[in-house]
Amino acid sequence: METAFPPERVGNSGSLADAVAFADEICHLVLSSISRRAVFYEGLSLFNHRVFAGSVVAAAVLLSGCQSEDKLGAFQLGNKNAQETAQSAELPAGAVKESELRAYCPPVALRDGTTFFRTYQKGGQDDPSKVIYQASITDTTRSCQYANGSFSMNVAVAGRVVPGPVGNTGNITMPIRVAVLRGDDVVYSKLFQHNVAIADTAGATQFIFNDPNIMVPGAADRSLQVFVGFDEGPPRNR
Repeated sequence: METAFPPERVGNSGSLADAVAFADEICHLVLSSISRRAVFYEGLSLFNHRVFAGSVVAAAVLLSGCQSEDKLGAFQLGNKNAQETAQSAELPAGAVKESELRAYCPPVALRDGTTFFRTYQKGGQDDPSKVIYQASITDTTRSCQYANGSFSMNVAVAGRVVPGPVGNTGNITMPIRVAVLRGDDVVYSKLFQHNVAIADTAGATQFIFNDPNIMVPGAADRSLQVFVGFDEGPPRNR
């Protein structure tokens, strides 16, 4: 059964209160019709799946507007670029623009073999009983900022250091590399020697590393790949 909108609330005329109420009605209809139509579509054995997929996408867009605190703004039509320009002029310094929130920010990936790093006593390479400590990366995150046709990234990793059988207290140094690729081309690569203070050999020590100065030329597109991990360099002669 279709629900008709009150005629006095359709169009560009009317008060702000009417417009807000109209947006609320749209949200109510979206939320109630999604469940009804989902049941209906499941009962059609020969239903065109492309049409169904398009309906789901449209419903998702409307649903996101209903979940916004500003329902009226979510359903407004017109020149969005002009609106955003006017709004950005009113933003305080350092505020995040809506365009930046919608822009693509490449995710961080970990390559196989770069998530663990071990150190051994002299002459004990690859001997588990000679491990001084083992470090591991447990999580990653990033943020992006955009300006003048390029963008910058701040990549951070969290991890922990576990003492080995011959572990001791003191400062340790871990080689961590951050690299950004556009397709097969390396556009950024830097190796850091990250220091961590080990005050206790009875348990794990947490650490956080970040590189806040990653400059990437060009736009942020989906051909970009960001990698972070331990990099010991070429194998040493043993």
